[in-house]
Amino acid sequence: MAGTALVTGGSGYIAGFLIRQLIANGWTVNTTVRSLKREDEVRGWLGVDDGKLRFFAADLENDAGWADAMAGCSHVAHVASPFPLGVPKHPDELIIPAREGALRALRFAKAAGVRRFVLTSSMAAIAYGHGKGRELYNEADWTNLDNPDVMPYPRSKTVAERAARDWAAAEGDDMEFASVNPAAVFGPLLSDDLSTSIELVKQLLEGKVPMCPDIGFGIIDVRDVADLHYRALTAQSIHDERYACSGPFLKMIDVANVLTTNLGDKAKKVPTRKMPDWLLKLFALVRPELKQLVAELGNVRGGDSSHAMQTLGWTMRTPEEAILATAHSLIERGIVKP
Repeated sequence: MAGTALVTGGSGYIAGFLIRQLIANGWTVNTTVRSLKREDEVRGWLGVDDGKLRFFAADLENDAGWADAMAGCSHVAHVASPFPLGVPKHPDELIIPAREGALRALRFAKAAGVRRFVLTSSMAAIAYGHGKGRELYNEADWTNLDNPDVMPYPRSKTVAERAARDWAAAEGDDMEFASVNPAAVFGPLLSDDLSTSIELVKQLLEGKVPMCPDIGFGIIDVRDVADLHYRALTAQSIHDERYACSGPFLKMIDVANVLTTNLGDKAKKVPTRKMPDWLLKLFALVRPELKQLVAELGNVRGGDSSHAMQTLGWTMRTPEEAILATAHSLIERGIVKP
């Protein structure tokens, strides 16, 4: 099966690998970027058949361009969503574009006769706000928005996915809906644009993190995230599905140890000691953006991806492979100079 699919946020990390996989399997792809000034740049690093890829200017908070981007598409992967490195001044800076962008994409997809819509959500919509009593989460779980410690990013992903699901159930008619919920995404780079997850490995390699605080995340390779999106788009008989997309949960010191064990002298700046909790709390007094890390101290938020593996035949790389692919790309591109 192949046809025409829309992948939103075409300059993004996950979207780039998904576009490549779709085109390699015979699909024609429409993709959105906020400005067509980036089209030549993105085409250059995607390296796909130009005749199979069309660009449209569209923004999450504006109707302009969406109808044209959707025209002729039978499938949509809505990947675009804000994910800043820092903490916004107000949660609505993330919540509003994430929610309204998803709803806007759904409305235009329905109007265009799209048959299947796959939303890129996050493990952040599953595993936060539950305290320290649990260590493994799956598709049945939702982040607890009643917990005031839930930070703006997981709050935005939760609100956006719930809104999208509610709309699809009430307004979607026959359009099939699914979400893919990745953990922290690592892997090889297609461009020098760095996602928030990749920035962590960069900072470790550059020695900008003096010690490793007691925080962590599930790790998944971007190639596997793209593959799960592809399977969710193309599998038969999917409706109202949700796929946790996470490999093993690693603490930051574990990530650092992968780098130092495998990269030799290239990892000479990587920290090898754990940071005492009291020291991170002290830093947070003068750097408010660190407060979100303090709230994460000691938490384990593993993801159970067995549903996707059992129903879609999906598999994933090891976290070590994903981490090292990130490091090698950063070094080979000269973004990090060991």
